[in-house]
This record gives sequence, structure tokens and C-alpha cells, in this order.
Amino acid sequence: MIDRSLSVLKVALGSFKGRVAAAWLLVVIVAAVFAPLLTPYAYDLQTLSQAFQPPSASHWLGTDEFGRDLMTRLMYGARTSLSVSVVAIGLSVSLGLVFGAIAGYFGGRVDRAITVVVDLTWSFPEILLALILVAIIGPGVTGTLLAIGVAYLAQFTRLARGQIMSLRSETFVEAARSLGASDSFILAHHLIPNTLAPVLVTAMLATGDAIILEATLGFFGLGAQPPTPSWGGMMSSGTAQLFRAPGIILFPGLAVALTVIAINIFGDALVAAMDVRSRERKA
Repeated sequence: MIDRSLSVLKVALGSFKGRVAAAWLLVVIVAAVFAPLLTPYAYDLQTLSQAFQPPSASHWLGTDEFGRDLMTRLMYGARTSLSVSVVAIGLSVSLGLVFGAIAGYFGGRVDRAITVVVDLTWSFPEILLALILVAIIGPGVTGTLLAIGVAYLAQFTRLARGQIMSLRSETFVEAARSLGASDSFILAHHLIPNTLAPVLVTAMLATGDAIILEATLGFFGLGAQPPTPSWGGMMSSGTAQLFRAPGIILFPGLAVALTVIAINIFGDALVAAMDVRSRERKA
């Protein structure tokens, strides 16, 4: 499994676009993880006398209306936006794999019950469902994380269910069952591992959508609450200063756009690499 994943990753990085996208994602991740070491400023340090400073050697991207360093807030905002999006999609993937595996393997009433509940959440647009859940849970990082996780749960449940249904009648499953393996053993050791590749690629592509959704909630003031920075929150505060200091809204907007584009490009490269490996195995 690990060798196959490394092989697919190597093929994905073989294209120029894949390498550029991976490089940008690496830069964003490093900036988010090592933000305290990469900037001498605190993200909430206010120096009103330094408000609306243009980019300079001291402040590479300038300062906002409170004199806070924009580069610093952009890096800490990446930490908030990426962590919320990745953890939320991870929650969706984990629960989706469990629900989808149970529904696809056992079928019948269990399948119908899970499918009805999942389809009910899927009938709402992600942003509408997220707004409803945040209104119930309350604004903040936790509310945003749970809202995004529930919003994308149906997608992974449906995907896992379809994969399990196509695999449950395979010879290796029948062999495991004839040897006395329990249903839980077959699911955990045979079926779910064989569904991970398409699920994880879909999860990566969904992470880009989750970043946009998190930024949207932050823009509406429903995401991370001040002074904690997030890309959406930074864009929201920059709307009032659009003509005086456009960088306040421009830089986090570019960060969101470039990161989502990079995720989609690298995700497409992974899909293409998986198709290549699949064709090679068939040949």
C-alpha cells in the first residue's frame, strides 16, 4: 500500500504543473506550521502609529488598520484556515468511510437508513448547511470545523458505499469469509483499505472547497473570532479599507485563490497518476 502510494506520488510530481503546485502547497504548510519562527511579530500586536504602512523592509506586505503586520497575520491565518479545513475533511472522511462501509456491506434496512440521512444533508448546498449548523452551534473555530465536516459527510459516505458495494462480492472477500473471518475483520482489513485511494484523492480535492467554505464563513464573521486571524476574516476586515489599503483584502484573497488552485492541480495530477498505474496493472 505504501509502495503504491509513493509510486503514484512520484508520477504526480513528474509533471511540471504537479511540481509547481506541490511547491506552493509546501510553502503554505511551512509558513503555517513555523509561523512563530518565521516572523518577529505577534499576530495580535497592535501599533496604531504604524497603521496602513505600505510594504517595506520592516513589513513585507505592509500593515493593517491597527498597525499589525500583514505577513504575520497571513501566515497565522494560513494556520487557522488550513487546520480547520484539513481537520474538517478528515472528520468527514473518517465518518464517511465508517457509514459508507456499513451501508455498502450490509445493505438492506441499514443501507436505506444511512442513505436517507446522508441524502437529506446532501440536498442542501454546502454553504447553506454550514450556515445553519454554525447558527446552531455558534460562531468560532469549533463551529466552523463541525459545520464543514457535516457539509461534506454525504460525499464521502456515498463514495465509500459505492466502492464497498463493488468489492463485497470479489473473490478475496469470499475467501476471507470462507476462512471464518468476521464482518468487522473483512471491512477493516480488506474492504476499507481498498477504498482508500479514491477516497483520499477526493478528500484532497474537497479540501480546496473546504478552504473556500471556511473563508466564506470567516468573511461573514462566523469563523475564527478576532483577534485570531483567518484568511476569510482578514478579507472581511479589509472591505472597509479597500481603497485606502487594498492589500489587506488582496493578499489573503490571493492566498486563498493560489492555494485552492494548487490543491486542484495537484489533485488532478494524482488522479492522472492513479489512472496510469491502473492501466499499467491491466496491461
